[in-house]
Amino acid sequence: MKPLRKHVALAVDGGGIRGLIAARALALVEAELGQSASSLFQLTVGTSTGAIIAAALGAGLTADRITELYLELGSRIFKPSLRSALWPLTRYRYSLKPLFQALSAEIGNLPLKAHAARPGAPVLVLPVFDLVENRSRLVKSYKPEYGEWPLAQAVIASCAVPTYFPVVGGRYVDGGVGAFANPTYLAAYEAYYLQGWDPAETTLISLGAGRTPRPANAPRYGRFHTWQWVEPMLSAFLQSASDQQIHLVQTFFANLDLRRFEVDLDAPIQMDDATAMGALEDYGIAMGRKILNDQVDEAQWSPRKLAPGTPNPAAHGPLELGIGLLGAYLVARTVNSAGEGPAPIPDEPSA
Repeated sequence: MKPLRKHVALAVDGGGIRGLIAARALALVEAELGQSASSLFQLTVGTSTGAIIAAALGAGLTADRITELYLELGSRIFKPSLRSALWPLTRYRYSLKPLFQALSAEIGNLPLKAHAARPGAPVLVLPVFDLVENRSRLVKSYKPEYGEWPLAQAVIASCAVPTYFPVVGGRYVDGGVGAFANPTYLAAYEAYYLQGWDPAETTLISLGAGRTPRPANAPRYGRFHTWQWVEPMLSAFLQSASDQQIHLVQTFFANLDLRRFEVDLDAPIQMDDATAMGALEDYGIAMGRKILNDQVDEAQWSPRKLAPGTPNPAAHGPLELGIGLLGAYLVARTVNSAGEGPAPIPDEPSA
């Protein structure tokens, strides 16, 4: 494994139970390095199941313990019931209460401002989608707007995948509902524009949740009925948005040491398939070996072409700075409008 730079950030994708892949991979890395994964990162960013990993590492848990939690809780969180059997006649399939209780016990439910005040605590960023305001929010441990949000409740707000789990606080759902199921660009943006880290001194580890294979025989899309388009359109959106995050970082942060790791699944694994944890552990071990052997995802081997008309980001010229500031403004405008006062705190799950 190549040496890490002065500043190290972590970004973890959403993917439900498939978060076990990233947790197991990090456990293998910490075993090889002889130190807790929580001590490696000064910034942790995670969406949905990635929020669990990011927050748990930020709270000081080892990746080995996080792996154990996935194995212990997977069948409890995604437990088949009358509610899940009757879906879509029910509003959602699973309760968030088991996850909330486990998170409260393991990482606590103190306000985010208390988390940020802990010596050596990494900056924590959790994407959440606000249905009331129809926009993504970046819940950050240091932002006054979210200072009173309890940590465990912030995590479940990022985990509330629509139709799988209930809406949190009457308005918050999974951060992946927006464009941030893969939060890699958010991590790079936070590191450079808000933490002031020099990209040349920064390593960003980005972990996927397993790439679903394409079908051996392509469906006859011309014969699809209306309802059959839901799954392929959703899959295309998520995959396209995920790839875009990586290419944005490659394009606008050329000096950043970006290390994106992903594994190809042999067969599709649904985000609530708790019977697949043995296979997911194996995929996690494979990803961990990729990290240790610096086998970055193939997407990173594509030529690092710049967007038309933009100079080399390494040059830090006036045009590049202007584009960067414009991008920073647009992202900030999208995810955190100013002057609106504190965001309502999400409720504890009651069912």
